[in-house]
Amino acid sequence: MTTVLVCAVVILALLLVGVRLVGFQVFTVLSGSMEPTYHVGSLIYVKDVDPFELESGDVITFMLSEETIATHRIIEVVPDEVDASVVRFRTQGDANEAPDGSLVHYKNVIGSPVFTIPKLGYVANYIQNPPGTYIAISAGAILLLLVFIPDLFDEEEDKKKAKKRKKDESETSETN
Repeated sequence: MTTVLVCAVVILALLLVGVRLVGFQVFTVLSGSMEPTYHVGSLIYVKDVDPFELESGDVITFMLSEETIATHRIIEVVPDEVDASVVRFRTQGDANEAPDGSLVHYKNVIGSPVFTIPKLGYVANYIQNPPGTYIAISAGAILLLLVFIPDLFDEEEDKKKAKKRKKDESETSETN
């Protein structure tokens, strides 16, 4: 049972944190604006993308403000009238009837979603905020104890057996 729990924790850690090592950013879908493409509570894994290679129909994750990140579909690429090196995107959520109110500047594009895991976002959000953080830390500590305590008892048993064997060997050598 302990092995299964440890494996589950390791897999969860890789899905939430380990993927960052290979260049993904992980976000939780909090609204239904992209239903049915991305369901509420899903985790989306976003990879960097060159904004100048994006076209209409692509899905992007972008910063709406310093605190708000959104994932919507590009419905139009809008070149800047003054500076040709600047591009903006008109976006719209798949479940929304109207386009978003403002254009997305290419510098606000974080990347493009590569894959998603339904429902895992609920777990991620829970453990990122108290009391979920405290529960996750406690569960991790308990798992560590469950993994290492049997080894400690085994070491003590091995020491007792070695001591007994040594005693038996010395008694045997004394009788000879």
